[in-house]
Amino acid sequence: MKTRITLTFALGLILAAGAAFGQTPPSNTGFEVATVKPSPPLDMAKLREQAQAGRMPRFGPHVDTSQATYTYMSLKELIANAYKVKEYQITGPAWLATEQFDIVAKLPDGASKDDAPKMLQALLAERFKLAAHRDTQEQPVLALAVGKDGPKLKESPPTTEPIDENAPLKPGERKIEGPNGPVRVSRNADGSTTMNMGEKGTITTRVDMQAQMVSLESSRVTMAGFADQLTKILQMGGGEGRQVVDMTGLKGNYQVAVDISLADIMAMARAQGMNLPMAPPGAGAAGASPAAEASDPGGGSTVFASVKKLGLKLEPRKAKVEQLVIDHMEKTPTEN
Repeated sequence: MKTRITLTFALGLILAAGAAFGQTPPSNTGFEVATVKPSPPLDMAKLREQAQAGRMPRFGPHVDTSQATYTYMSLKELIANAYKVKEYQITGPAWLATEQFDIVAKLPDGASKDDAPKMLQALLAERFKLAAHRDTQEQPVLALAVGKDGPKLKESPPTTEPIDENAPLKPGERKIEGPNGPVRVSRNADGSTTMNMGEKGTITTRVDMQAQMVSLESSRVTMAGFADQLTKILQMGGGEGRQVVDMTGLKGNYQVAVDISLADIMAMARAQGMNLPMAPPGAGAAGASPAAEASDPGGGSTVFASVKKLGLKLEPRKAKVEQLVIDHMEKTPTEN
């Protein structure tokens, strides 16, 4: 199962609000040297063995002061990382979400890891001929609102200590680079996985094979952060789900949990092109695909049911949202 999809739910605020997204970065912001290759197919048996042994798959971005590696990342994920936006804010062809690449790049002397996003922008422009611009558009969204009987949420402390990048990794722990800083991911003794985002809270993922459910539990999350998580879940099937926008008016930090049936997750993965067996008849919520549920809040998705249990609801509305519009991008990069 493609477990990486649960690791990025709460990552990615727009940090370059005043920047011109379509502007080509100066040449001195580029990597010294870089190789770009299509990612090999996932070996699901090997991934299961690694998970059982407590070894986390090395997916996603990993950046230090000398090297940047981006492993099994779609073009949409690479663009989001380069421009520090969320994937659902990227408007472009559907294949942006399905074409995965591995990139290994050397940072020039004197560069810092904070320079890597601009360097990745330059690399995408050079190798994939990427051109883009920012726009604000009114689009159909799903409003996260308070239900008729009021919220049923447990408040939690608003902050925790930021992650110390120099602290040694604990056994079974690995570090990834999110758009807003380092994230530490660890596999727990009970088989669950925890993503520690420091001041931005934590997300713990548990898989119950007997119940055929995946549970995502977040601590110290704001409703805006929760809306971002819900957007990521509903857009696993290739980005067709609507963006979830916080319209609750709730200003605190909370503990929240979302349950997703394995049948729903498998449908999402198949929509991304993964060759997985079909779920047995009747499995999951009403047998419907999550992409369809994203447009039909009454369809019975396990995500919508979990939101309802929190005293909240998702309802269709329209809102202005910022987008990174892809004007041009080549599907195949130029040669190394």
